[in-house]
Amino acid sequence: MPRYSLEVNGESVEVDVAADVPLLWVLRDVLGLTGTKYGCGVAQCGACTVHVGGVAVRSCSLRVSRVRAPVTTIEGLGGDHPLQRAWVEHDVPQCGYCQSGQIMSASALLARDPHPDEATLRGAMAGNLCRCGTYPRILAAIRSVAGD
Repeated sequence: MPRYSLEVNGESVEVDVAADVPLLWVLRDVLGLTGTKYGCGVAQCGACTVHVGGVAVRSCSLRVSRVRAPVTTIEGLGGDHPLQRAWVEHDVPQCGYCQSGQIMSASALLARDPHPDEATLRGAMAGNLCRCGTYPRILAAIRSVAGD
């Protein structure tokens, strides 16, 4: 079995997994970082979103052998990230299942564009699905962090 060296949430880790194993399963099953969720398995819902090199990516469709930059999961943001506080203040979560992916997409957006216009904000979040339909509260929470 090949060995892969990764940087995850600021720590160097080595994992022994097959080359075609998705990053999602390495994070959840090998490293025990269960904040990143499995949703659809085909990169369409956004529940598995993490940052790779600061870019929001769907970890369910990214093979571990292709990871070449530091990975940040929801656990890596820390428990007191401004978006996490905004999620609570705006009463965003209902079931909560999609929320880590939503926050990871939003945090990648705000890192590259701290004050996105409405079209940019909606475009960045369009790939994240929420079965509970909390989209208005998600957008309001992101706007509050962006200062809009």
